[in-house]
Amino acid sequence: MLLRRLAVCMLMVAVTAACGTATQAQNFPNKPVRIVAAGVGGSGDFAARLIAQGLGAGWSQPMIVDNRGDGTVAATIALKAPADGYTLLLTGSNLWLLQFLRNNVAWDPLKDFSPVTLAVSSPNLVVVHPAVTAKSVRELIALAKAKPGALNYGTSGTGTSNHLAGELFKAMGGVDLVRVNYKGAALAITDLISGQLQVMFAAAGSVSSHVKSGLLKALAVTSARPTPLAPDLPTVAASGLPGYESVGVLAIFAPAGTPAALIVRLNREIGQVLNRSDAKAKFFNTGTEIVASTPDELTATMKSEINRLGKVIRDAGIRDE
Repeated sequence: MLLRRLAVCMLMVAVTAACGTATQAQNFPNKPVRIVAAGVGGSGDFAARLIAQGLGAGWSQPMIVDNRGDGTVAATIALKAPADGYTLLLTGSNLWLLQFLRNNVAWDPLKDFSPVTLAVSSPNLVVVHPAVTAKSVRELIALAKAKPGALNYGTSGTGTSNHLAGELFKAMGGVDLVRVNYKGAALAITDLISGQLQVMFAAAGSVSSHVKSGLLKALAVTSARPTPLAPDLPTVAASGLPGYESVGVLAIFAPAGTPAALIVRLNREIGQVLNRSDAKAKFFNTGTEIVASTPDELTATMKSEINRLGKVIRDAGIRDE
């Protein structure tokens, strides 16, 4: 009898909790929602504001874009926020790759955040100064092997998409390119155009106009599949380096423990905002493609990059202290 009563009580608790979670999701949001992102003016800020605008219109609640320095500060704020759906984090691969670049990172990316959706991706273009004789990835690899250490490639920070794309290229191609780091991508692109650099793995949106004008020569795109952002370019994988893939991504997370029903709703409604034709056009004009994945697909992307790019970072001894 006692066991039966205990079982009934446990069932009632479970039903009550499930009903409470469902009600919470249905009533959400009843106050302002905050999206924490990195600094003002970057791709993350642009994406956060576009998503916030779309969600706010549908929810009739204020949406706050909270720009906080770099991705580390933003992630720390989201990590400590209540798991109620009212604080979201928009971030890139820094969230799951920082553990390989620094000691004592404050979070476990697979345990301390609830994945909501991959938002957008931005492939890089392998671009070279016109004086570089290579006309393909295969020829660039051959040139680099013939002249080890003679080609410089530019980056805009340690662990950035253009940095890891270059290091992956070096590792898979078995070539020696010399990294020259800059405080920003624009400075690196300026030196590439002037000929002080020979190679860069640059975001498509930042160099497409220079390719069209002939100031730079594009060899390939770093995504796994061809992209409409550069329809005439082959992938690196298809033009000399099978298996190569490197793209910059932005994703949405909630604090760990956010109710599953809220994650489902956030995923659905953020996806609806991203897949609107006007949103697609705005992102496309900045060299970015819509992804709008499931939470499981975001988790799979994180795990894949942790295994693949984590090895590249460790093997190359890259640190950002």
